[in-house]
Formats: sequence, structure tokens, C-alpha cells
Amino acid sequence: MNMLFERKLAIPMEVKEMYPLTAGVSDAVEKTRSALAAVMEGRDDRLVLIIGPCSADREDAVLDYASRLAEIQEKVKDKLLLVPRVYTNKPRTTGEGYMGMLHQPDPEAKPDMFKGIVSIRQMHMRVVKETGLGCADEMLYPENYKYIDDILCYVAVGARSVEDQQHRLTASGIEVPVGMKNPTGGDLSVMMNAITAAQHPHTFIYRGWEAHSQGNPLAHAILRGYVDKRGVSHPNYHYEDLMLLLQLYAEKSYMNPACVVDLNHSNSGKKPLEQVRIAREIMQSRAYNSDVRRLVKGLMIESYIEDGAQKIGEGIYGKSITDPCLGWEKSERLILDLADMV
Repeated sequence: MNMLFERKLAIPMEVKEMYPLTAGVSDAVEKTRSALAAVMEGRDDRLVLIIGPCSADREDAVLDYASRLAEIQEKVKDKLLLVPRVYTNKPRTTGEGYMGMLHQPDPEAKPDMFKGIVSIRQMHMRVVKETGLGCADEMLYPENYKYIDDILCYVAVGARSVEDQQHRLTASGIEVPVGMKNPTGGDLSVMMNAITAAQHPHTFIYRGWEAHSQGNPLAHAILRGYVDKRGVSHPNYHYEDLMLLLQLYAEKSYMNPACVVDLNHSNSGKKPLEQVRIAREIMQSRAYNSDVRRLVKGLMIESYIEDGAQKIGEGIYGKSITDPCLGWEKSERLILDLADMV
């Protein structure tokens, strides 16, 4: 085998013993989990905003951003439920580039997986402790989920992972909402099959154990646009797309039909300022059709302190080193406007 096995990493139980949750953090996590479940099940009509940086690249800026969200959450608490994106793994189409804090706690240093595991656990805990907001992360690696499964309140399965069986089976054993993105090629049947698999119980191998899942009734769709065979981005957030998703949900007995619309990625053509316009159109679709309103439970927004993106090493505080993001001033305005439109 052409691989070098450098060291045996601590298992999740050991890491949790080294870095345990405080009672206050556990309470805040459970509060957010309960609120999200109520929204997904239709018992709470607030709109969820899963909002934050494309990737959580440095703890100080992420905490600063989350603290700003916490302040505005209090202003919009009757209309919106804000869930910070603390995305610690970054999928790379070609395998090149920054792969997230899990791999590189310091983006300018070499990868250090154990330091990364500790760093992402501590950062998630600090965000919850200092803001009271429960967080979202992407499950890029199903076998790593256990390192932070006691902290997360929302989990996303990305467009490149949604067809993978291990992601689907692991999602079936998760107790928080799991969003299944449509694949990069746009075939919605792939996403719907993933939701079906995640909502049912399974027996499978997980981290060397024979595991039995109970099914996740909160697994749901994330529409993120798609790329055609010529490499051209196409959106799938329009009214007709939402009506098609309603039709697909109606064809089988899904539990808690729900959708979160990703405003960036192929829906915006990775033009982050377009997220404001896209959000407004989706809210108009919700206002026009009560079925669409019940379907669209949330929006996913890539937002940071500064507009745009930068290269690693430029050192601009609060500016993305991966995909471009919407800056804080525009994000704050969007949040307040959305609260008025719910």
C-alpha cells in the first residue's frame, strides 16, 4: 500500500474525555436542537438561517462573527432562527487547496490531523459557550462525525458526498436535522434517494462496529444549483424548482418534507452579492404559495465579516480564504429584511 501511517489518533471518546462539554454548552446545544426540530416538523413557523463563512479558517474571526449573529438573533428571535455555519472541513473538487481547519489548524502550516480534531472541537465549544447559538457543520468524513456529534445542531451532506452510501447510512443514525444537497450535476433523484435512505433504519459497519441506526426523520433537501456538462452553473431556487420538489416529496411517504435553499454555490454562480436578490425571490415564492412556505424551512447563506475572498497569506481579518462571502454589513441588512418578510 502506497501510504505512510504516521500515528494512531485518539478515538472520539478519548477526545471527548480530554475536552468535555460544560453543562451550559450542553444546555445551549439541546435548546437549539429542539428549536430546529420544531421548525422541521412544522411546529414552529420561524425561518432558519444557516449562515456564516464558507470555511471556518481562524477561531478569532469565527467567534467575532458568531457574536455578531448572537446580537442580531435577539432582535429577530420571533421570526428567524440563526444557526452559525462553523464549517471545519472543506471539500475540494480536485483534492488541491485548503481543506479546512480539521486538516490545517493553521492554513499556512502543514496538515496536523490530531491538532485539527482538537481545534475544531474547541472552536465549536467556544462558539456555543460565548454566544449561546448551536452550530452547523458539513459531514465531509462520516467516520469523523463522532468527534463533534455532541456539539452540532445541524449537519449538511455536500453535493459531492450525497450519493455515497456511508454518508447516507451515517445520516440515518444522526439525531439532528441533516440536509442532503442535490449533486453537482443536478439530478434531484440522487438527493431524494439520499433522503429516503437517511430516513430509514439500517445495519452497517461504522468505525469497526456493527452499527444499527433508527432512521432520521429530520433528513431533508438542500437545493444548491448545479453545473451542466459544459461547466455552466444553473440555479434551482426558482418557484418552478420548488414546485417540482414538492411533487417529488409527494411521490413517496417522506417524513417532515422540508427544504433549505443554498443561496450561493451554483445558485449564485459563486457571486455572493447575488444572495440578497435570491433570498428575496424565495421569500416571494413562499408568500405566493402556502405549500412552498411550508416546504422552505430555511436558507443557507455564505457570509463573513468582509465581502469577497482572499488568497492564503494575505491576512485580511474576517475575509474568506475559500469561496467569496457576503460581508457583515450586507448580511446584517439581509437578516433584518428577511425577518420583516417572514
